[in-house]
Amino acid sequence: MRLWTIHPRHLDARGLVALWREALLAQKVLCGRTRGYRYHPQLTRFRAQPNPPAAIATYLRAVHDEATRRGYQFDRRKIVGRASRLRITETRGQLLYEWKHLRRKLKCRDPRAYADVRHIKIPKPHPLFHVVAGAVRDWERIR
Repeated sequence: MRLWTIHPRHLDARGLVALWREALLAQKVLCGRTRGYRYHPQLTRFRAQPNPPAAIATYLRAVHDEATRRGYQFDRRKIVGRASRLRITETRGQLLYEWKHLRRKLKCRDPRAYADVRHIKIPKPHPLFHVVAGAVRDWERIR
């Protein structure tokens, strides 16, 4: 499971579809509708919010908006609950770590998408996140 700090616009088609599916799974976990993945580290920052389901709903809405912009037919009815004006603080180190990770994936998986993003030094963050100075998060599984 990877809930990107990076804005969904930077993902290729496979990455965007995978993000949608993984965020829907995260929604099920955060709403208590599944036993699996309950302790997944990617959920740490959502669980730390006053209303985790609203946080993941806000996250999913931005993913849905990007999919719609691209002409995809993601089912918005799958988003449970209301989005909020909530912003989660995330570190620049985390954002840049994920950016390096995504670019490495794109280089192999989708060279055309990689060519579109390779010149970007600092990606736009997902609208849910407010980026501040700091290192990679301790919950991240660094490879």
